[in-house]
Amino acid sequence: MRIRSLRKARGWSLDNLAERAGISPSQLSRIETGHRRINLDQLTAISAALGKSLDELVESPDDSDIVIRPDRDDSRGLTTWLLSKDNGPHGLTVAKMRITDQAGGVTPDDLGVHPGRDWFTVLSGTVVLYLGERVIRIETGQAASFSTMTPHAVRSDRGPAEILCILDHNGERSHLHP
Repeated sequence: MRIRSLRKARGWSLDNLAERAGISPSQLSRIETGHRRINLDQLTAISAALGKSLDELVESPDDSDIVIRPDRDDSRGLTTWLLSKDNGPHGLTVAKMRITDQAGGVTPDDLGVHPGRDWFTVLSGTVVLYLGERVIRIETGQAASFSTMTPHAVRSDRGPAEILCILDHNGERSHLHP
């Protein structure tokens, strides 16, 4: 079972996941440690709380599958490949993102804010970074780093763009698991 690693990757405590799944923290702890068998109702509730399919939840945690599969979010125009798993170095998450959501028409409601810093470099295409009142174009080969306490959003400009980003726990939760 991958429950603990998926929970920790989101920065959630036992209490956070237990509340979201509607089970007690002590039950969840025993399930994670293998001291209690999980029933189908609990498995389904935990799967839904983590936003993962049942097969993703129970897949083997060994290194036999080395392929990094994309996670598509069509509603946000975003495809993500998690390059670091289970909390990367120094608690950071490294991800590649393909952004298809086009720049323009961004409203204040589209801008997110959270504690921490985000860093990304543009691998291909052009990215438009909305940072507070500023609109900044970042071309292939350029990078950006900014405080995420400033309202922000990232969109592509005239076609898809791909970025490599490093996120702290707050950024990972905000950008990869809305």
